Amino acid sequence: MSEQTPRILTGSLCVIRHCEAVHQNAEAISMERQYYVYIMTNPRNNVLYTGVTNNLNRRVQEHRDKTVPGFTKKYNVTKLVFAEAFSTALEAITREKQIKAGSRQKKIALIEGINPLWADLTIF
Repeated sequence: MSEQTPRILTGSLCVIRHCEAVHQNAEAISMERQYYVYIMTNPRNNVLYTGVTNNLNRRVQEHRDKTVPGFTKKYNVTKLVFAEAFSTALEAITREKQIKAGSRQKKIALIEGINPLWADLTIF
């Protein structure tokens, strides 16, 4: 793992649609479980990966470090462009399936609706 762990952008730089939900009680999050649906892309923004996790920072770092073989390693998926937070795993998994079932155009519209510049939503 790299020396620096990414954090999700907060404050005025945050462009995540449900920013308040994603960052609510960020310091006290260990007391409450949160689940995230996220979309990542490669540096050229031509590959999309949708995933679900209970630790967004760790999962983004795993994608960047290429620690897990598979799609994201093969296609250099390293940039977080969308995230939503949920209070239960079932809600997050349901949303992930909904996003994955949609067309590429729907995923692009979802991303551009909250992140029109496709900015990386992580900071180090």
